Amino acid sequence: MVDYTQLILITPILLFALVFHEFAHAVVSARLGDPTPARQGRISLNPLAHLDPFGALMIVFTLVNGVGFGWAKPVQIDPRYYKHPSRDSLLVALAGPLANILLAIFFAIILRIVFFQDLLNYLLDRKLAELIVLFLITGFKLNISLAVFNLLPVPPLDGSKILRFSLKGKALAFFTGLEKYGFLLVILVIIIFSRPLSFLIIYISNHLLQMIIGV
Repeated sequence: MVDYTQLILITPILLFALVFHEFAHAVVSARLGDPTPARQGRISLNPLAHLDPFGALMIVFTLVNGVGFGWAKPVQIDPRYYKHPSRDSLLVALAGPLANILLAIFFAIILRIVFFQDLLNYLLDRKLAELIVLFLITGFKLNISLAVFNLLPVPPLDGSKILRFSLKGKALAFFTGLEKYGFLLVILVIIIFSRPLSFLIIYISNHLLQMIIGV
């Protein structure tokens, strides 16, 4: 049975997390000298600049089924504009997951303030208080999940670009050849490793949450 309260909470958080992720890629690439993101209107927090219509629909559809898989439009970059193409490409790749970690920290700080200042006792409606806490915890966990997932070394995820930075010779050539199968590889990883991935992401997010606020 669909938990519509959870769905209503998760959908805007996940959509904004994806937008902020791609926005971070665009900003860092632009700061490193690449005009491509600005030309394509990607240096913006406007969801219309980043969301892929089918990817957004997939988010909502899979959330109804308890998964939550979707995507935004990848930011196009041109490393030829970078002073140090290999290193700067790595920085651009790191920007997306780091943006989600920053969002997670934001939600965690608000949670810590709420719990340690006992602000929930000032709310007359207990259900509203519980909804606020659920919203903040969901925001934290979803952004940690996105960061961890995108750091997987599977094309076209950001982790693959980070791994690419350390490869040379035949290993780099082999890995480059895999990139054309990127979307298929991600689907296969989700299908084959969904349980261990879910366990890893849940363990990391829960452990961090316990460290921050003891929940």
